[in-house]
Amino acid sequence: MRVLVTGAGGLLGSEIARVAEHEVVPAYYRQPVPGGVRMDVRDRGEVEDVVRKVRPDGIIHTAFLQSDWATTADGPANVALAARGIRLVFVSTDVVFGGGDHSYDEDASPCPVTPYGAAKAAAETAVRAIDPSAVVARTSLIIGYDGTSSTERLVHALAAGGPGALYTGNIRCPVHVTDLATALLELLASDLQGPAHVAGPQAVNRLELGRMIATRDGLDPQSLPFTPGSPSDVRLAGERTQKLLTTRLRPVGEFLG
Repeated sequence: MRVLVTGAGGLLGSEIARVAEHEVVPAYYRQPVPGGVRMDVRDRGEVEDVVRKVRPDGIIHTAFLQSDWATTADGPANVALAARGIRLVFVSTDVVFGGGDHSYDEDASPCPVTPYGAAKAAAETAVRAIDPSAVVARTSLIIGYDGTSSTERLVHALAAGGPGALYTGNIRCPVHVTDLATALLELLASDLQGPAHVAGPQAVNRLELGRMIATRDGLDPQSLPFTPGSPSDVRLAGERTQKLLTTRLRPVGEFLG
C-alpha cells in the first residue's frame, strides 16, 4: 500500500512514516522532508496535482495550524475532494467538544468553544459530507519520547523558569505518539467509517501531566507553576474504537511512569 501522509514534518506525521510497514510518501509545507513532496493544503489545485502524481492507496491527513482557519478547516476538505474515493483518515481533536462533567463517545455531536475547535469541527463536517467512508480520528494531547511535543517543550520551559503556567482545570486524555501512529495506520486498513476516538484511557489535568513529564525527564515536578484556569473537562470515551483495534492505547501513567 502506498500511503500519502500530510504534515509529515510534524511529530505525528513523522512518526507515522517511521512505524509504517507500507510505502509512505511524506507531504510537507514548510520543513522539507527527505523523499517528500511539498503541498499547501490550502491550495485545492496543488493538492489535486500531488494526489494525482503520487497515486496513493490511502491518505492520512495530519496537517493543521491552530491559528489558521484555511489550513485547519479548508485543508481537510481540499484533501477529501482530491482523494476521490481513496481511503482517507482525517486526524481531528478532542477540542471539537467544549468540555463538561461527562465523557464524549464517538456519537457525540461537536460543541466547540475555541476557534481551533470550531475549525476542526467544520473540517469534520466537510470531510464526512464529501466522503462518508472516511475515518474521522479524534485524539487528545500527543506526547512523544524525546521532548518534541508542544506539551513537553512547555514543561521544560516552565521548569527552566519561563513564563506561563499549567492549568489544573483542563482535563484531557493524553496519548503516546507511537500508539496513535500505529492505530491510525490500522484504521486506514480497516473498514471503519466515521468518527473514531484514539486517545489514551486515562484522564489527567495539565499539572498532573506536566509533573509526570518532569519526573520522567529528571526535572523538579514541584517547580512547575500552575493555576486553575477556565474549567475544561474534555474526556474522550474510546472503548468502542479500542475494541476494533489490535493496537493498545496505553494510559499516560504507564508510558510516562
